[in-house]
Amino acid sequence: MAISDGFAGERLCVVPAPAITAALQRPVTRRLVVTDAGWFPHAADHGRTRERGIRTTIVIVCTAGAGWLEIAGTRHRVQAGTAVVIPARTPHAYGADADDPWTIWWCHVVGSDVDDLTAAIGTTAARPLVRLHSVERAVSLLDEIVRGLERDQSPVRLVAVTGAAFKLMTQLASDQALPERGDPLERAMTFLSERLDSAVPVSELAALVGVSASHLTSLFRRATGGGVLAYHTGLRMTAARTLLERTDRTVGQIATEVGYSDPFYFSRHFRRVHGMSPSRYRQERRG
Repeated sequence: MAISDGFAGERLCVVPAPAITAALQRPVTRRLVVTDAGWFPHAADHGRTRERGIRTTIVIVCTAGAGWLEIAGTRHRVQAGTAVVIPARTPHAYGADADDPWTIWWCHVVGSDVDDLTAAIGTTAARPLVRLHSVERAVSLLDEIVRGLERDQSPVRLVAVTGAAFKLMTQLASDQALPERGDPLERAMTFLSERLDSAVPVSELAALVGVSASHLTSLFRRATGGGVLAYHTGLRMTAARTLLERTDRTVGQIATEVGYSDPFYFSRHFRRVHGMSPSRYRQERRG
């Protein structure tokens, strides 16, 4: 049901408890189901105190103004462009700033995969805030969730809403791993993407972006799960696949374009990554 009182123009949807219970028994929605969602514009005097927490995990995206969150004995300021993730069963309190009340989109989620998704985001009671690379993407997904629940709350609709909520949670997770524009990791990734035709020593790349080689390696491992060389190799292999699929260039020509002076070494490397030779890959992709 949609509830329209409270803040002027607000949107608020609450899924009835029996529908949530049923959803948690079905194949897809048992992994994640949205129980409540909404949009509170300029939410003066908005606040909640939950001394025992609640059974759902709460996601709040602040798009304007400011607010605060108290959790694990610490008070955090929540500003526009920031998300908050409050784990289920965690005591907390939050509210709008008295002088500049926040505008927030929010949802509550529950399900078997929620703890894993929260862990992937990296938030804990001690670190509940999430920096957003694109507030617009997060808002678009939350709007999709709210619009879906406003339309109806049938089992099929709840599946669609689950898809948007999964995407929201995974976006929050990727935002924590991927670099912000202009920081050393982002500049290093951009440089590597523009230098597919040659090797780039880690020491030179680190000096170029203004950090130590060990720190740069650590940044890459945290963001991608591998080192600088592995990331550069992945870019080269992506380019090689594209050239094999979309052009008639020889394997030797493609090897040169992606930075391998020896086509036989390129072919061995390609086979190790893809489980087949470049020629076989081209044949299978073209049918």
